[in-house]
Amino acid sequence: MKIEYIPVRQLRPYPKNARTHSKKQIQQIAKSIAKFGFCNPVLIDDAKQIIAGHGRVEAAKVLGIDAVPACPLSHLSEADKRAYILADNKLAEKAGWDRELLAIELQGLIEIDVDIELTGFEMAEIDLILEEANRRSVAARYPSPALRGRPGQRRLRSPARSRQGGIRVHRSAVQRRDRWECLRPRPRSSPRICHGLWRDERGGIHGIP
Repeated sequence: MKIEYIPVRQLRPYPKNARTHSKKQIQQIAKSIAKFGFCNPVLIDDAKQIIAGHGRVEAAKVLGIDAVPACPLSHLSEADKRAYILADNKLAEKAGWDRELLAIELQGLIEIDVDIELTGFEMAEIDLILEEANRRSVAARYPSPALRGRPGQRRLRSPARSRQGGIRVHRSAVQRRDRWECLRPRPRSSPRICHGLWRDERGGIHGIP
């Protein structure tokens, strides 16, 4: 596959493109490109009509980028191009998420002060994902509902927003009593101290109690 830089002004949108991009999403794409670079080339035909990448091209205009990487798909027939334009968008929607691993990755990015909204997840979504991880942790450790509310029982703390609007993650240490595998130990800390989400020997994901 050949990749070449094409002036943005020469690229033509597909007039029957059924996929829409809101102004908010275009801004998110632009923010991602500004941070990571233009990592995903635009797919075009020999007439420089866009097959895939309409949102990225609009984001490039927002950023004032003159030329973007593009890959011509000369082997596609007119019918193939029409079908691929739909498939490129629809097939991506069919992917799912491992919610436990997603929570670990999001919390890890928060802990190293990455701008978490660069991932495309909004703050409300992140709150929900981390809260779900905490609830699953409680249910796995205390299967009986009666045990979960027992006086003196330590409970997981849900993620909370700071005054600045960001997520404040509880970072207290947890003593590893049952040979739990610490997923994210801090440097120079005891090997028996864990921070953030952690995994037990059966693969269960837990939060900070």
